[in-house]
Amino acid sequence: MFTTIRVIVLMFLCHILFLTPKVDAGVVNRFEVEKYGDVIWEVPSKKKQVAITFDDGPDPVYTSQILDVLKKEGVHATFFLIGRRVEKYPEIVKRELKEGHEIGNHTYNHPSFHTISRHKVVVETRKTEHLLDPGHHSDYIKLFRPPGGTVTENSLKVLKKEGYKVILWSWHQDPRDWTNPGSERIARHILTNLKNGDIILLHDSGGNRSQTVAALKIILPRLKEMGYEIVTVDELLKMHPRYNEFHGTEMKKKEEVPSLIE
Repeated sequence: MFTTIRVIVLMFLCHILFLTPKVDAGVVNRFEVEKYGDVIWEVPSKKKQVAITFDDGPDPVYTSQILDVLKKEGVHATFFLIGRRVEKYPEIVKRELKEGHEIGNHTYNHPSFHTISRHKVVVETRKTEHLLDPGHHSDYIKLFRPPGGTVTENSLKVLKKEGYKVILWSWHQDPRDWTNPGSERIARHILTNLKNGDIILLHDSGGNRSQTVAALKIILPRLKEMGYEIVTVDELLKMHPRYNEFHGTEMKKKEEVPSLIE
């Protein structure tokens, strides 16, 4: 009997030590920061609107294919760009802007934000910002998405000081397309979990994204059939009074192409 109890206790301790998800003590608590609008997972709305976002681009193959699909369906998306890839493929960024899409900062090198220093956050964000908006235009919309969606208390302080809105994604709208689970599974995950004001996470770079492209061809027509309007993140933010301060002046969609990527 004693041996049995000891085995049960050991199994319980192993579960606690090895199977329970680890939480970085410095990572912000959603329910503490969301109410202030500093970090955004979704935008509560009565309107049937959603925003589709793409991380890690631009990519010479898959970003172009995704842009083709978006153009065919007549919708706009938000692309969170990695600076070193912007330098490598400026023509793709130029096309994104020309076709009315929104761009956001996804750092320069895509480092882990779990242990990043404040100085490194500044370097990573400013280096990419200088590529996306070298002229420091007053209507430049400063959206930022940290790699892996990791937001620490230290990095958030820096990002707020730099004037960024931190955009993550709806917890129920991450189909993990980067694992290549199949285009139908990606589409099904998004469509069956859909809610007004969702921010949907997809990827246009970082590997073979052919399944993401194929899934998009399923998702966009179906969203329209369901009565949803697909908007950019900025357009979604304008629908909620919590973010009025971010839009203290009427911001126009950025039409000019940054000079460093012409």
